Parts: sequence; C-alpha cells; structure tokens
Amino acid sequence: MSGTKDGAPHGGVARLITRRDVLALGVGSASAGVLAFGRARAAPAPSAARARGARAGALATLDHFIAGYCEAMNAPGLTLGLADRDGPIRVSAYGYTHLEARVPVSTSDLFQIGSISKSFAALTLLQLRDEGKLDLQAPVRHYLPWLAAETDYGEILVHHLLTHSSGMPEDEPVIPRDRERRPRQAYPPGTQFHYSNWGYGVLGYLVESLDGRPWPMAVKARILEPLGMHDTVPAITSDSRGRIAQSYTPLHDDRPYPRHGALAAAGNLEVEEASGSIASSPADMAIYMRMILNGGAHPGGRIVSAEGFTLFSTPYIAAPDFGPMAFYGYGIAVDALDGHRRLRHTGGMVSFMSAIHLDLDAGFGAFASINAQLGYRPNPVVEYALRVLRSTQDNRPAPPMPPFDASADVADAASYQGSYVSSDGRRLEVVAAGSRLVLERGHERIALQHTEEDTFIADHADFDLYPLVFERDTASGSNAGAARPALALAHGADWYARPENHARPIEASPELARYVGVYYSPDPWVGWARVVQRQGRLWIGGTDPLSPIGDHLFRVGESPVSPEVAEFLAFVDGTPRRLRFDGGELERIESE
Repeated sequence: MSGTKDGAPHGGVARLITRRDVLALGVGSASAGVLAFGRARAAPAPSAARARGARAGALATLDHFIAGYCEAMNAPGLTLGLADRDGPIRVSAYGYTHLEARVPVSTSDLFQIGSISKSFAALTLLQLRDEGKLDLQAPVRHYLPWLAAETDYGEILVHHLLTHSSGMPEDEPVIPRDRERRPRQAYPPGTQFHYSNWGYGVLGYLVESLDGRPWPMAVKARILEPLGMHDTVPAITSDSRGRIAQSYTPLHDDRPYPRHGALAAAGNLEVEEASGSIASSPADMAIYMRMILNGGAHPGGRIVSAEGFTLFSTPYIAAPDFGPMAFYGYGIAVDALDGHRRLRHTGGMVSFMSAIHLDLDAGFGAFASINAQLGYRPNPVVEYALRVLRSTQDNRPAPPMPPFDASADVADAASYQGSYVSSDGRRLEVVAAGSRLVLERGHERIALQHTEEDTFIADHADFDLYPLVFERDTASGSNAGAARPALALAHGADWYARPENHARPIEASPELARYVGVYYSPDPWVGWARVVQRQGRLWIGGTDPLSPIGDHLFRVGESPVSPEVAEFLAFVDGTPRRLRFDGGELERIESE
C-alpha cells in the first residue's frame, strides 16, 4: 500500500501512541488515527521509561509487519485494537477507507466484525442462564416451539446450537421461505462440529423470546452499554451506514479472486441476526477484550458470573475448521498458542474480514479488521500481535516477523511438477520454481497462486473461472497425503492426468448434463454457482462434489454426513431453472 496517514512515511500507517505513552505525556483528547486514554501522571522512573521504550520498539515492529501484510494481501485498510487486563493498550488504523480518494482509515470508523458477534450472543445467553431464565441442556424447541427443522437424528439442545454441533446446515433462513422445505439434520447432535450460522440465527430468536427485546436491543442493553461500548452498533442498517467504513469486494465476484485483482466498492447491507450483526471500533473492541481477559468482569461489575465465563471458555467439541488442535466453546474457539490458553474467532462479512485472539494466560488480546472480503482473515496480524506483546512482558526482543503471505510458498512444490494431459490431447506442464509453481502451456508461463491445500489460482483469462485443483493418491501407504506426487489436475469441467499413471477419464453422463450451468442470485451472501460435470460427478465451483441423495437433491462435499445440500428446481423441458443452495435460491443464467 502507498500513501500516508497523519504524516506516516510509508505503508499508510498512522502515527501511533500507546495508552501508556498517553498516560506519560498527559495527552487528553483523541486525534485522527490515535485514541488517547487516561490522565497525566508523573514522569516514569528510568526502568519504566526503558520498558516503555522497549514496548514502543516492539510495536513499531508490529507496524512494519502490518504494512507489509496489507501490501501483500491487497488489504485496502485495517484497524487494530490491543488490550490487556487493565484496558486498551493501543488502537490504530492503517490504509484507506476510500481507495480512489485516498481517504485514510480512522480509528473512529466502524468495521463489521461478522461472526465475532457470536461471542456476544453466547455471553447474552449465559446472562439469561445466570438469571435462571435458560437451561442450556434443554431442547431449543422448549423455548421456540415454532422452529422449523427436520431433526431425524435427535432433538437439538441449546448447548448444541452454541457449539455448532446441532447437525444442521451452515446457511439457511431460520424462517423458511417455503414451508415445504425445512433445513435438515445430517447427524446426531453433539457428535460432530459443523459451523452453522443458522444455529446462531436461532439463538438470536431465543434471546428475543427470553429477554423480551429483539436481539439488537438486547445485546445493546446487556453487553454494549454496561461495558461502555458506545461507538458500537448492534445491527448493520442504513442508519449506521454513515459510520461504517467504505468497504470493498472483488470486481468479478463470480470467480476465484487473485491476490491483487481489481476491487469494487461494496453497497449497503442490512444484517440484524445474532450470527453476525455487530459493527465496532477498535477502541470498543479493546474494551470488550479487557472484559474477557478478566473472566467476564469489568469496572462496573460482571457481564457473566464466574461460572458462566467458565461455560463460555470451556472446549466442548473438536473444531477442525479453526485448526487441527482447536475446540469450540460457546461462541468462541478454544486452543493454545505457544502453550498459552487462547480464545479466538474470525468474522467474514460481504465486504469485511476480522479476527480476535485472546491469550488468557499472559492477559493480552488483539483484534483486527479489514474493509474488504478477499477470502482470508487477518489471523496472522493478531497472532503476531500477541507474540509481540508477550515479548515486551518478558523483556525479550520482538519475535521474528512471520511471512506476509503464509500461503504463497508451497512446502512440497516438487510433488506437483510434471506433465498433465487431457483426453483430447491438451497438455499442461507444471514446474516447481523453488517453493512456487508455474503453469507452462506452449510458450506461456503462468504463475500459480496457492490458496489452500492442493488448490491454486491462475490469473489468466483461460483459467480464471475456476481454481486449479490437484488430485493425489491418498488411499494407499502410511505416508499418504502431501508427500505423494499429484496424479491429476482438475479445472472446472476439464481433467488432466499424468500419462505415467495410466488414469482414464470417465465419460460424461447425459443424465447429469442437464444440471450443468451457471446459476445466480442477487443476494450478496449467495452470488454465483457454476455447476460442471467432471469425471462422472457434478461439482459446484469446480471444487465441491455433489452426491445424489434424493430426487434432484445432492449432498455437497466429500463428507457422507455433510448437512449442506443442493436442490435443483423448476424444470422446463428437463432442465432445471433454479438451484437452492447455500441458504439462497439462484436462477439459471443462459448467457454471461
């Protein structure tokens, strides 16, 4: 990123003052990009001055990392809040809220925190439990008898919704648009983790039923006002639009996004559901983190009882979506960082990405949010911030900076290298260039951008509609997985095999061909779905397989117990005109 903020020399980084700097200097008012805390005090002793200087140096290292991270990840702007058990340490802003006009982000701009709102919902329900109004082990239908859901595998308890273990889909309307089609349960509740915004939407209605006020009013009265989070809004509406930072989405939202692709300004959004309705400032989020770091306590009392906070932060169920060693509590993930207990969550909105990490042992918290939706979360920023803060506590130098883009390098690049040939003779050469991959086709050399596992993006007109997915033989041998060479390369409907593997393509099925097409919804949460046929199966986006489980009904994904389904509807001359998927209904598009 380029440009300046408050005279910063580069990186769009504000001149930053820590809370303790402010206390020492006696600054008593807020300025653009920097929020002042506290009153003047006597000059610190030399040892305190040295400690303050060491922290300032460590935080300058953090600033350098953030500037490089934003540049590498193409983040327009970022806000950061740091806190300890005494309160906010620092709030800061980087980059721009209006890219074309080069308007810098301010610490007073509100950023949508997305699913971090789930921790607010959990704490609100734990308050109701403290008041004797809620039994966490009761069936949710005890409180919401009208709830529409197919629960063939068992009754859903409030606990199951809080821990994403209800067996229900990720994104479905709580009140179905069609009474004949209710979200279905895919496995016995409490046995597996499957992230469910539907579940937290239900919990928002549960708050309303028990509290007597809609979710936004209840969380404002129960959490925001007692903590003094006066800048935070509990619902994203047209009224709050003027306070929320301008944000961005990919210009081409119907295809994988290359790291430095073109962006477009995002429009208005209305969200009032407990699954992700809050927009906040970094200073308010620092206040929120202080409460969590103090086990639910704040200067005015407690948000939840000590027992309630224990329930909040207990690791109940393995949550691989958050990492191989992560568990999920109530509205928050639980794991460890460098042997320290950590609570964390991320938030993804249509045009914002956020992350919050809290080190319960060292007593530090970090929150960051980016005003764009580019397919990642700023976890590296807040994780490094915790390590930097711990280094100052331990009187150690700041730890080495991590890579700006951790996904750029490929640990086993050589395993992808080789020739891949389609059934009609087209040939692609994949070459390992150090820890990166290059796709060669004739005289063209196309750099591949690593996104996750065996998936890559090629920023090229012939490959931009679908990611490139390498297939491996993981079924045999004890070392199956990343160490084994890739056997084939898939791109949309195209399938390329390594000649030496003697793999044969599977002929296309006429029965499946009628489902193939492009489907679109104007709902920004749903957008586009490209359905292709490859190797005798249907795929959405070229990456998610569809397995038939009913009449024009398919399970999405490889898991045999996935709650996600795709249903094709409204057939005309044997061809579906609609697709119900991802919580929305999409129309078939004949031309693009």
